[in-house]
Amino acid sequence: MAMVMGKSMTANAKHTLQFAPSSTQKSQGKHRLLASSVAFQTSSSLIAKGTTTICTLPKSRSLAVKAVVTNSSATVSKTPTEEAVKTRNPDLATVLVAEKLGEGGLDLLRKVSNVDALYNLTNDELCEKISNYDALIVRSATKVTRKVFQASNGRLKVVGRAGVGIDNVDLDAATELGCLVVNAPTANTVAAAEHGIALLTAMARNAAPADASMKSGKWERSKYVGVSLVDKTLAVMGFGKVGSEVARKAKGLGMHVISHDPYASADRARAIGVELVSFDEALARADFISLHMPLTPTTDKIFNDDTFKKCKKGVRLVNVARGGVIDEEALLRAIDSGVVAQAALDVFTTEPPKEGDSSWALVQHKNVTATPHLGASTVEAQEGVAVEIAEAVAGALAGELAATAVNAPMVPAEVITELAPYVTLAEKLGRLAVQLVSGGAGVKQVKVVYRSARDDGDLDTRLLRAMITKGLIEPVSSAFINLVNADYVAKQRGLKISEEREASVSAAGAPLESVSVTIADVDSKFASATGDLTRSITLEGKVKDGVPHLSKVGNFNVDVSLEGSIIFYRQVDQPGMIGKVGSILGEENVNIAFMSVGRTLRGLDAIVAIGTDEDLSKATIQKLADIPAIGELVFLKL
Repeated sequence: MAMVMGKSMTANAKHTLQFAPSSTQKSQGKHRLLASSVAFQTSSSLIAKGTTTICTLPKSRSLAVKAVVTNSSATVSKTPTEEAVKTRNPDLATVLVAEKLGEGGLDLLRKVSNVDALYNLTNDELCEKISNYDALIVRSATKVTRKVFQASNGRLKVVGRAGVGIDNVDLDAATELGCLVVNAPTANTVAAAEHGIALLTAMARNAAPADASMKSGKWERSKYVGVSLVDKTLAVMGFGKVGSEVARKAKGLGMHVISHDPYASADRARAIGVELVSFDEALARADFISLHMPLTPTTDKIFNDDTFKKCKKGVRLVNVARGGVIDEEALLRAIDSGVVAQAALDVFTTEPPKEGDSSWALVQHKNVTATPHLGASTVEAQEGVAVEIAEAVAGALAGELAATAVNAPMVPAEVITELAPYVTLAEKLGRLAVQLVSGGAGVKQVKVVYRSARDDGDLDTRLLRAMITKGLIEPVSSAFINLVNADYVAKQRGLKISEEREASVSAAGAPLESVSVTIADVDSKFASATGDLTRSITLEGKVKDGVPHLSKVGNFNVDVSLEGSIIFYRQVDQPGMIGKVGSILGEENVNIAFMSVGRTLRGLDAIVAIGTDEDLSKATIQKLADIPAIGELVFLKL
C-alpha cells in the first residue's frame, strides 16, 4: 500500500514486493521481483529533477515464501553447478551470495529462495552474471557499482550488505534503478567493542612487541614497561552502539570515561556513568582516545594536525571505526613528535595497506599496534551478521520493509512531483540548522512548523519530516535517512521531532507557504539565529519559482537561495560594509553568487547572508571576522 496524498498509511500497512512476469518469463515459469510503485531517489539533485522509477505491480501473484530447501549444497566456485540450476524452484527468487556467509544465514535463505554462493568474482564477472539474480549479498570486498546495477537489466531488486558500512555499494545508483539496499548494523556490536578493548589493553602493556621480542629469543622486561588503565581518562569519540559498549567495558577496567557525540542520549550516558563533553574538551582531557565515529564528510580526517595539537601530550589512540577519520600523515607526525605516544589501529585509509603509502608506514611504525580489520571477526559475530542480513533480504523478498533499509522509500509519483522543491528545502534547512549547533549536548528537540492553506488531512508531511531528519542526522552520522527509516533512526538517537501546522493562504494552490525548523535546548554558533526561545536555533524557508530559499534566520528576514556555501554574519548597519567584505573575498578569489541583508532598524544590527561558489579558507574567515563592525560570523556548507 503506497502513501496517497491526503491520507497517511496505517501503522501496519506494508508495501508489497511482487514478482511481475514478462511475457517471455511467463513461458519459462520464471519471475522477477519488482519494487512497489516508486523508488524515491534520496539524492537532492535527483529529487529536484523529480527522478522516479515506476514499476507496475500485478496483483495476481505475490511472492510465495515456502519452506523449500533448494540448492542446499551451495558451491563456492564462480559458476553454479548444472544440478543447482536444474533444482531451482521457478516460483522463488534467486539470490547470489558473493562473499563468505555463515551457514545459519545460508540455511535461512535457502528456505525462501534459490541460493548460489559464488565467491571471489571480479567486477566483470559479477556484471556478467548479475542479470540472473533478484538479490545480491556482499560483505566489504565486493564493489556493487553503478555498472553492476545497470548490468542487472532491472532484475536486481535487493542488495544486502553483511555488516554496517555500505561504502562499497553505490546508493545513488541503487535507488535510481529501483534496488533496495539493506544492511546488518547490530550483530557486530559486541565483537567490535571487544576488539577495541583488546587493542586498548594490548597497546597499554606493549603486548604485541613484547611477544615479537620473545619469539626472537629475547627477554626484555625493562624495554616493555607499560602504563596502567586504572584512573586514566578514556575519551570515546562516538557514543553509538559500539562506543557505548566500549565505555561500559572501560568503566569495568577502572577508567574514567568521557564521550563526545552530538546525538548521544544523556540518559544512556548517565546510566553507564559517562560524562558527555565537547569535542575540544574530550581531546584536552583524554589519556586514551577510542574512535567509534562513522566516516562522513564531517568526520573525514577529523583527526588531523590541528586536532592533535589540542590533545594532551602522550595521548594514546585506538581506532576500530573507519580509517578515513584519521589523517594518517598527521598521525605519523604526531607519533614522531611524541604528541601521540602510541596508536592501535584496526582500520586504515588503504586496505590492505600497500608499501609506500601512509597506511603502510603506520603499520610498520614501532609505536603502532596493527590488526587487519578484525573488529567483526569472531565466530559469533560472523554467524550473527549472516543471520541478520539473511533475515533482512528474506523480509524484503517477502514484501516487508525492514528498519535496516538504507534507501528507496516508496511514495507515489504525484507526491514527488508536487513536493520535490519542498523536499530539497526541508533537507537543507536541517543541514543548515545542525551546523549552527555549538557544544557537546547534541540535538534532542526539534519543532517543525508548516504554513499551509490545506487542511490537516490534505497534507501528508511524512516525506518532509523524513528529509528534515535526513538533514539533521546525516552530516554527523553514517546513517542514510529516507521515508522508510527516518522515524526509526531519529528514535534510536533520542531525536524528538514535533510538527505543527499554521493556516495561511498559499499562492496558486501551492501545498506550503513556508517551513520552519527550530532546534531547542542548544547553544548556537551564531547567536542571531536564536528565535523566540532562548537556547534555540530557528530557520525558515520558502520555495520561490521552484527554488528553495532561506527566508528567516532567527527573527531576521533574509532572502537566500539555498545552494553552494553560505556566509552568515551580524554587523552594525553602516555604509561601506559590503565593500569591505567584497574586497576581502575578491582578494581571496572567492566569487559571490548572491547577497541578502536583513535588519531590525536603520543604524542598528543587520544580518547578512552571502552565497559563495568556493569554500572559504580559515584565514579568509578570520579576516572577515576581524572587521570591527562584524559581531559574529559563521561559514556553512550545503
